[in-house]
Amino acid sequence: MPTKIEKDEITGTETTGHEWDGIKELNTPLPKWWVYIFYATIAWSLVYFVLYPAIPSLSGHTNGTLGYWSRGEMNASLEEGRAQRAPFVNRIRAASLEDIRRTPELLNFAIAGGRVAFAENCAPCHQAGGAGTRGYPSLADDVWLWGGTIADIHQSIAYGVRNANERSRTSQMPRFGADGMLDAAQIQDVAEFVLSLTNRSTDAARVARGATVFAENCVSCHGDRGEGNVEFGAPALNGQVWLYGGDRATIVESITNSRSGNMPAWSERLDDATVKMLAVYVHALGGGR
Repeated sequence: MPTKIEKDEITGTETTGHEWDGIKELNTPLPKWWVYIFYATIAWSLVYFVLYPAIPSLSGHTNGTLGYWSRGEMNASLEEGRAQRAPFVNRIRAASLEDIRRTPELLNFAIAGGRVAFAENCAPCHQAGGAGTRGYPSLADDVWLWGGTIADIHQSIAYGVRNANERSRTSQMPRFGADGMLDAAQIQDVAEFVLSLTNRSTDAARVARGATVFAENCVSCHGDRGEGNVEFGAPALNGQVWLYGGDRATIVESITNSRSGNMPAWSERLDDATVKMLAVYVHALGGGR
């Protein structure tokens, strides 16, 4: 229970009326300089409410007498940047891909712009620098499903792969096992033959049987030596680069159920100049042909 408010005998300061084990709480006033600063902050907040956007409403907020807001400043800065880039962007939009590559200032600008666009749109799948990962091809080597010329790359970026765009790259590997086109033994045999293309087979009899199955079902897309075919997006099977994995179990899975990765048509999401810059940047990563 609070005790009677009284003055402390030593300091002469009134107490708050609270006491604990003989210790009385002093009602010490705040320093005047602290109080004045506190009042000043209140006054400044009122001024701020008048000068700057501050008070929300159901349909927006107050604009402030200065008419300033940070988002407007940011928009103005972005617009200034767009205006500075516009001459180069317009030249890239009008130029052919080969003209861009032959013009050093356009090439440098396109690579810089393409790097930014790649990081914002492509890196989540193809990884930083186009390193690739399982199911998403590397763009920094010289192995290309659909061709590695700058025109091929531009086509792939602009219209994508296996999507609704009428110009999308389209191919589909049959589901040889799931649709009953081959039985389990035939799939094991052809998987063994595929392994033999990179000297990893351990069963010569299976390789012989698998060669026949391969010739009857796979050669038309992958080639008689497993060299692949960019016209169909059919990967090479006689190298060391595998999009989903080159071990026996993964090869069997691919033959049984097929693979059907897809890619958006970026021309539906990005402007033509940005698509060109992306093509130039990807081609310059080191694996373009």
